[in-house]
Amino acid sequence: MSTTLFLKELKGSLFSSGVIAAVLALYIVCIVYMFDPEIAESLDLIIATMPELCAAFGMANATDTLLGFLLNYLYGFVFTWLPLLMIMILVNRMVVRPIDRGSMAYLLASPTSRLSLALTFALTLATMLAALMAVIVALQVACAEAFFPGDLDVEGLLQASAGLYCLWLFLGGLCFLSACAFKDARLALWAGGGLCLALFLVQMVAGVGEGIEVLQTFNPVELYDPYALAAGEDDAVGNSGILGVSGIALMAAGTAIFCRRDMNV
Repeated sequence: MSTTLFLKELKGSLFSSGVIAAVLALYIVCIVYMFDPEIAESLDLIIATMPELCAAFGMANATDTLLGFLLNYLYGFVFTWLPLLMIMILVNRMVVRPIDRGSMAYLLASPTSRLSLALTFALTLATMLAALMAVIVALQVACAEAFFPGDLDVEGLLQASAGLYCLWLFLGGLCFLSACAFKDARLALWAGGGLCLALFLVQMVAGVGEGIEVLQTFNPVELYDPYALAAGEDDAVGNSGILGVSGIALMAAGTAIFCRRDMNV
């Protein structure tokens, strides 16, 4: 790994990651501020009237706790789609665009090996995702303590967040592998990103439609269950571990391809 390049990529990723973090922060403050057991009961009535639509967006679980409220309205949709956008932006900036524009030639001509370059890109992606996770967890805890002191199950929140990070690693691995594998810039960006979007859409359709639940069996995104993670269920923890390990394996595969591919730069 190149420490100099790592720090440079971290600095270059701050703006786009900061924008995503700011949007997520706005959601967090609004959702925490909205929490009220009586309001939660009203929202539960809405869920009961539109169960299919709420299920599509991961918000079909009735709850009267602050943790359940956060899981319902943040972890099922907002915390999965927006970080995917950040992943695609970072992968495009670090790998896809430099190869397409020819600027990757400067890095390839440096004393740094291809292996070090690829590992640096992958580590930068994982680090920025970890930083984003730290920010949103800290903000949730801070807002909860400010508005509802002592009401938040912090341990459950941390468990659900750890599983969510494993999901992010999996999504990042798919996008990174795609960026390293395809020569065409659009295909390099959208093969992985499009597949991630397709997995989420399949999850939404499977949650709404009847008779197509079989789609959930073959969808790796289904391994992430924030409610079971918050409850500390062993199966949910193991499934999240599978997602995390798979994400690392996908990044390793992307690194291997990056080291061997013929780049027209």
